Amino acid sequence: GICFPCPQEGCPMMGHYADRFPEKLKRVDQKYFLNTAADEPFATWRQKVSIKLSGIKKTRGDINLVYHDTLGNSKEYEVARGDLSQDDIYTEYLDVEINPKNTTKIEFLWNKAVFSLLWARLGAETVNIIHGADG
Repeated sequence: GICFPCPQEGCPMMGHYADRFPEKLKRVDQKYFLNTAADEPFATWRQKVSIKLSGIKKTRGDINLVYHDTLGNSKEYEVARGDLSQDDIYTEYLDVEINPKNTTKIEFLWNKAVFSLLWARLGAETVNIIHGADG
């Protein structure tokens, strides 16, 4: 969804669960894309990540999650960027390349964009990760 614009109703689905979205099958002259991992077995696991922040009312920066697996591999994913507030819940669908069965740790990273707020502390009040075929 980053490399090309999707229509307002969403990107066309393809793959194992495409039949769950019959309205998208009616479209014609569409380009179809399939997200894959960079390495074998090329599978990705769709996860819906929701984060509610705590510790500071408003700031700028970005929030990333780093997944670690049993083989020592790690992969970082961006969940939110820009103006951040503890009043908002940030939700992102991630195509994670780390198999959930092999995940040993998920790190929460906050990168500050404003140097005057070096004293500010930001954490996650709640982090919800839903594993599943369609998020």
